[in-house]
Amino acid sequence: IYRSKTHPVGKIYLFIDEIQNIEGWEHFANSYSQNYVDDYELFISGSNSKMLSGELATLLSGRYVTFEIFPFSFNEFSEATAKEPSKLTYIEYMESGGLPELFILPNEQTKRNYISAIKDSVLLRDVIQRYNIKDPKLLEDIFVFMVNNASNLVSINNIVNFFKSNNRKTTYDTVSNYIEYIIDTFLVHKVERYDIKGKDIILGNCKYYINDLSFKNYLYQGFSFGIGYKLENLVYLELRRLGFNVYTGALKNKEIDFIAKKGDRVIYFQVTYILENENTIIREYSPLQNISDNYEKIVISLDDIAFPSNEGILHIQAWKLNDLLGV
Repeated sequence: IYRSKTHPVGKIYLFIDEIQNIEGWEHFANSYSQNYVDDYELFISGSNSKMLSGELATLLSGRYVTFEIFPFSFNEFSEATAKEPSKLTYIEYMESGGLPELFILPNEQTKRNYISAIKDSVLLRDVIQRYNIKDPKLLEDIFVFMVNNASNLVSINNIVNFFKSNNRKTTYDTVSNYIEYIIDTFLVHKVERYDIKGKDIILGNCKYYINDLSFKNYLYQGFSFGIGYKLENLVYLELRRLGFNVYTGALKNKEIDFIAKKGDRVIYFQVTYILENENTIIREYSPLQNISDNYEKIVISLDDIAFPSNEGILHIQAWKLNDLLGV
């Protein structure tokens, strides 16, 4: 119809949002990607991580490029709000969020309603309806638990025991499945634990990070959640935006907040609110000092000043992370 009505010349660009809602979309995408008579370029988007698995991957067999889109970064937030990148602007970003609509809504209540609507629509459309969830309240409560325990090491058993201690009947398999469904919608990201010495994934405990802090800031403010945990969440998201694969590290009973890998580049990160005293400095630097390889090692904080290099370990202020990585 488009061709017959407008008679366009040259390449045709097709954009389809939430394409997974169209029955048989994989075959449609495949047919237009292989149309050798007319020149098409197809852009499709969806809100489920399984969208490009299975049949489409087989049909297209490498003829597509994927991009995972995150909420606005700090630099994008500064640009959108016309504010100078600084510690104060970064804290404002941390206490709000990176969902673009937030920047034009008039007040806190409207923002809260907007974030709540996103959460409800994603859980309903992409989880409850898709997987015929029998206990929607448990699904949402698991999401709340993950939001309020972001940046903490937890296991499925931890979560099951938490609900059982609150007289909620559930099973390991149910909790595990519900968490995977939530992860598939991009509301939450899972970070595996990596043994630095053994160079292998450690099964069991892992960390979860929220896709945007607005879910915490506007929906679940009443729960204890330190600024250091929010900072860690933002650093994780920034590393992912920059194309790094991210793990949490373990070495001789010490925890490394992040191991970020991209190509041949490996960076170890420790994240803390501020380096307020000698004990804090020792706590944050010593895990990195125990790593024997020569990859980059960085401590990130919200300190007003940048500290000098310490045994080759760089200190960076959080709002300058993107500039440091040079991407």
